Amino acid sequence: MSELKHIKEFLGTGNATEGQLLIPRKIHDVLIDEAAKHLIPRSEAAMYFGPSDIPGSSIDVDLMDLNAMDVRLVAEGAEIPLDQVSYSSFNLKPKKFGVSIRITRELLEDAKWNLLEHNVRIAGRRLAENENSLIVSDALDNATNTVSGGAAITIANITRAMQHLEDSDFTPTTFFVGMEVLSDLRNIDTFVEADKLGNRDMLERGFVGTLYGMSIVRVSTNAGMTATSSYVVDKSYGFVIAEKRPITVENFELPAYDMSAAAVTQRLAIRQLRAQAIAKITTS
Repeated sequence: MSELKHIKEFLGTGNATEGQLLIPRKIHDVLIDEAAKHLIPRSEAAMYFGPSDIPGSSIDVDLMDLNAMDVRLVAEGAEIPLDQVSYSSFNLKPKKFGVSIRITRELLEDAKWNLLEHNVRIAGRRLAENENSLIVSDALDNATNTVSGGAAITIANITRAMQHLEDSDFTPTTFFVGMEVLSDLRNIDTFVEADKLGNRDMLERGFVGTLYGMSIVRVSTNAGMTATSSYVVDKSYGFVIAEKRPITVENFELPAYDMSAAAVTQRLAIRQLRAQAIAKITTS
């Protein structure tokens, strides 16, 4: 019996598992990355201060107080009332965030892909996700007004949040939503029609449509956003970003340990600009 005939007979005996051992198999040499999280775009910040805007370790942001200066009725011959604009300021001091990556030379030599490069890329993602978390915790959660909803968000919740901004003369421009809130919106009959979806060209940037003139931006739950929370914001006055050091990668070697390494860091601070320009909606 020839070798080829023997193999054919063996594969036909029902020994499927054993038979597979005789079939050449391709080893997949492409790493499947995790799904990228949906984050708040920097374009939604009212102001961005880069390294050149921060000469020292921090920056002072000056604000005119809201509704400062009154004009009054003045009787003939009476003294004109004295008043003037008042101001306030706050200080933003960027903090350092980062991670160090160390990989042995053997692992770099034997791996199917560049492990150091891939780890650095993921570190960059994590810093972006950290920035997103800071926007939520250090800015959006400091909203002056909160609307308490029920088990699902309602149109009344949204319009009340918008009214909070409008009562202070701000304009609702953006609606940041967690995934459960986004699901609630998709189940509100008023918005089911296709013509209410908004611009599909915006989907790739996290925008999922428009609502009462506001851009709806979905934000991943595991990037600092609570799934049942949402925020109505006037992007011109919502929050500011101060970045003393952009995401920076420094490669270095550890000869004593036969390792290649990288340090990935960022210096960043985020704060609300006008808390009255943000309204938070909570659902359960």
